[in-house]
Amino acid sequence: MSFLSSLGRKGLFLFDPETAHGLSIAALKAGIVPACPAKADPRLAQTVAGIAFPNPLGIAAGYDKNAEVPEALLRLGFGFAEIGTVTPRAQEGNPKPRIFRLTADDAVINRLGFNNEGHAAALARLKGCRRDALIGVNIGANKDSEDRIADYVQGIRTFYDVARYFTANISSPNTPGLRDLQAKESLHALLSAVLAARTEEQARSGRQVPVFLKIAPDLTEEGLDDIAEVALAHPLDGLIVSNTTLSRAGLRDTRHAGEAGGLSGRPLFEKSTVVLAKMRRRVGEAMPIIGVGGVSSAETAAEKIRAGANLVQLYSCMVYAGPTLPGEIVNGLSRICDRDQITSITALSGTRTAHWADRAL
Repeated sequence: MSFLSSLGRKGLFLFDPETAHGLSIAALKAGIVPACPAKADPRLAQTVAGIAFPNPLGIAAGYDKNAEVPEALLRLGFGFAEIGTVTPRAQEGNPKPRIFRLTADDAVINRLGFNNEGHAAALARLKGCRRDALIGVNIGANKDSEDRIADYVQGIRTFYDVARYFTANISSPNTPGLRDLQAKESLHALLSAVLAARTEEQARSGRQVPVFLKIAPDLTEEGLDDIAEVALAHPLDGLIVSNTTLSRAGLRDTRHAGEAGGLSGRPLFEKSTVVLAKMRRRVGEAMPIIGVGGVSSAETAAEKIRAGANLVQLYSCMVYAGPTLPGEIVNGLSRICDRDQITSITALSGTRTAHWADRAL
């Protein structure tokens, strides 16, 4: 960890996690956080779902819920940024406190509950971003929605002209009943509606925007079978594996481990990577997968790719490592290319899928 990151962490950790998060957003807005761009390396570039990514590392949804600082995040070295989750109407989310640091584990538990300012606020900000900024939009449903599928369709229609890709988030554990949309029949209905809306918007605009589906790590083998079957039956552009987990296995923290909510950070790495590899085995090589969960270094990012990911995302590990982490990871991936004497990071893809996929959930 750099001196700058260490100093920033000590300062932010004087505050409760949600206040610290707000301060970090404010710092990025104000330009206080210096840009830490990664060195451009053509070996890290690739085209996934029709989009040319300069490097495989993105900031996951959850950090910039309201599209306040996506371009500032890109200047930290990320190849792409995902804002949200955004719901049609603004909502407060769950009662505070709702974010907890597990410092002994480099982990976070959150039960935010899709707190955000709604579609209109995020759309206004995204309209002010550069057209070439690689920004994805993570869409969800309001907690009190009478028709959750309609909320996702509204997300497609609202952001179609500004999103480089969409993520349908049906895997947060903090909105009651949301993960039920992962069930076979419900998922079929959701994807049918969302992708039909995409087709209509494509005809109107003349551009196709990819749609990804974000799934949970707490699925059974049968659940993975169902999701793979439904995903392959639709013109879905890819999967994001995975969201936070309800598991608390192996945690050392005794103060906050019992808090309700989704766990993210280093302890999620193994579980999410197993699910990633199992999904890669099920969907084959053609469907793009973005691997998320416990990415804390160039080596963990590379291992996601070896397990079957095309791209990777992080968020919680940056809480502990600071804003220099994305640049360090991307530059580290270049060094891995040097070490392994490969001309493209894609050469790693799937080389250890079997190693991870054969593990028990």
